Amino acid sequence: MKQTARAIRLRDYAPGTERFLEDVLSGLRRPRKRIPCKYFYDERGSRLFERICDLDKYYLTRTELAIMDRHAGEMAAALGPGVLLIEYGSGSGRKTRLLLDHLEAPAGYVPIDISSEALEASARRLAAEYPSLEVLPVCADYTAPFRIPRPARPPTRRAVYFPGSTIGNFSPAGARRFLSHIARVVGPGGGLIVGMDLRKDPAVLEAAYDDAAGVTAAFNLNLLTRINRELGGNLRMERFRHMARYNTRQGRIEIHIVSRVEQTVTIAGERIHFRAGEKIHTEYSYKFDPAQVRELAARAGLTVRKVWTDPKKYFSVQYLTVGRA
Repeated sequence: MKQTARAIRLRDYAPGTERFLEDVLSGLRRPRKRIPCKYFYDERGSRLFERICDLDKYYLTRTELAIMDRHAGEMAAALGPGVLLIEYGSGSGRKTRLLLDHLEAPAGYVPIDISSEALEASARRLAAEYPSLEVLPVCADYTAPFRIPRPARPPTRRAVYFPGSTIGNFSPAGARRFLSHIARVVGPGGGLIVGMDLRKDPAVLEAAYDDAAGVTAAFNLNLLTRINRELGGNLRMERFRHMARYNTRQGRIEIHIVSRVEQTVTIAGERIHFRAGEKIHTEYSYKFDPAQVRELAARAGLTVRKVWTDPKKYFSVQYLTVGRA
């Protein structure tokens, strides 16, 4: 465990280089190549994602922030006093502040992120801004097993905050399994506040994930830069391009890195061949409708209690609790 400012202990369960290499090589050996999207978030990737969040066409962050700004008091009231707030994929903590500002005497805050640099910086800032709050950062792949730290003061209940539509990165079956996991983490009486992007005009969606300035492309292609730096790869950026398309039938944005030419690359001494036009799948982003969410929640042992959305019905923040209605 590393010691950060103000005696905050960073619990580090992040996957190491060996796991990164194993995931990359096994994914690129497949007939349909893929790399898990969790590897987007090295230090540069985290910075690029923050830039994406400020883009005009990337409505998700702006819309979710507006919902939080308007309704965070109701959300905090639903969670109640003395809660231990656990956030998966905490990033900069920008949205979290809106919730923390309204929580009554929270027992603690557990930010979880895979990027240790971004997590340490965010934890320091939050600890300085909320001196009475016990901040317990955990660096981890939140889809893998790890231990949630206990605050010094016993909480009245546990609640998970999972903003940013990240639940859409899971397949439907994966989302159900992950929501079931959250239900076990928070336990009986526990809660979940989750951001979910809603179905809308495909043109709006595609513009959000393929901006004209090329920031999203840089974020996606940074995976290759990271492979070169950390895994001894020799991939040339100019030979690949970013692609984002909306699959209407599946209700999801599909993001790929596409090889512009036929080529063979080397990663950690292993040769990987690409055909011209061959794709590496890096991310799905599923979009939801209300009936889907209720069914998904029910199958995970959760009940939708409250939904907040924007006037255009672009995005939703939903409050779920463990147990049936």
